[in-house]
Amino acid sequence: MGNLTAKEVEHAKPGERLGDGEGLWLFVAASGNKSWMFRFTSPITRKPREMGLGPVSVLKLTEARDAATEARKLVLAGKDPIVERSAQRAAATARAAKEITFREFAEAYVATHKPGWRNPKHAQQWENTLKTYAYPVIGETPIPDVTKDDVVRVLEPIWLTKKETSARLRGRIEAIMDAAKAADKRTGDNPALLGILRHLLPKQNRKRSVVHHPSLPYEEMPKFWKSLAADTSDAAGMLRWIILTGCRYGEARHMNVDAEVKGELWTIPAGRTKGEREHYAPLAPLALAQLPFRPVSDVALSKCIRRHTATPATTHGFRSTFRDWAGDETEAAWEVAEAAIAHKVGNETERAYRRRTALAKRRELMQQWADYCSRGLAQSSIASAADASTPASFAIAKP
Repeated sequence: MGNLTAKEVEHAKPGERLGDGEGLWLFVAASGNKSWMFRFTSPITRKPREMGLGPVSVLKLTEARDAATEARKLVLAGKDPIVERSAQRAAATARAAKEITFREFAEAYVATHKPGWRNPKHAQQWENTLKTYAYPVIGETPIPDVTKDDVVRVLEPIWLTKKETSARLRGRIEAIMDAAKAADKRTGDNPALLGILRHLLPKQNRKRSVVHHPSLPYEEMPKFWKSLAADTSDAAGMLRWIILTGCRYGEARHMNVDAEVKGELWTIPAGRTKGEREHYAPLAPLALAQLPFRPVSDVALSKCIRRHTATPATTHGFRSTFRDWAGDETEAAWEVAEAAIAHKVGNETERAYRRRTALAKRRELMQQWADYCSRGLAQSSIASAADASTPASFAIAKP
């Protein structure tokens, strides 16, 4: 080394490659950017290699010579300088990752993905299961150090007693660990994979009975409706809307009437439906008569139900009430009744084709349902209630 001078380095022109000796070269790009390169023959592969040392703006000539000398010492010791530098960087990354605990990374993961989740309740479930079961056990463990044994310690206390919770928790830990690997915070297999853990935990009996939401028998609906119709509370108005549209609680709770209700059609955005696809709900005049109402909690709706019937029933159960009535008391086709409560019918192609074609049939079915529910009331009172509704726009007060 020592062939180049500082002045030659300063005045080197684009495209030039100037050797300083003993493997150190100055490369000048067409753009004029200058960088140092160390050329050597790898003692491992016996092939020529080039190792970038850095730009001239950072490394002066003397500093570049020092860097080349250090690289040449590695070659003389039988080591490849590029391989060694990669190993040092990986070790530094691992050391930095050790400073990130499972809790910190998991909280960052939830914060990143929360905006894309279907509703706030889903995010709350993520946070609650991690806080309750995972953080007390592995919360302060560095993310690269979490092992399958750690995950077993998290899951074991609830593996047989809370099967659904443990299954969801395992899946959430698996997702977090996958993200950590993608972010170069850890290496190796995912310690939360079911294929691994099922050999370390007792076998679960996954057979379980299906617990349905208690629903009001449709034969009792006219009597229930007659009592409910006299209730002027917001809870009663919201409940009547849910019953007459066959919707889910969350779909009604977060409804934007001005944006979603146009004429006699309610368009529920895909982001608020369970199937994550837009749903069109035809509205009978009696349904429109319930607007506007102030959204209330599901607890308030439960209390409202108990005020008007002694039969055990839930808000969600009224969807079953409607479906039983449609199947037993009408000539509606199966797919029409299913579509009325936003259940998937057929494959993707069939659903796309029938998205609007069944609307007229569903409108007729929902009118029949409204007539059935309110048949215990005088028709004049029903008509006057319907006529009093349907203003140009509605404004639901925020709770």
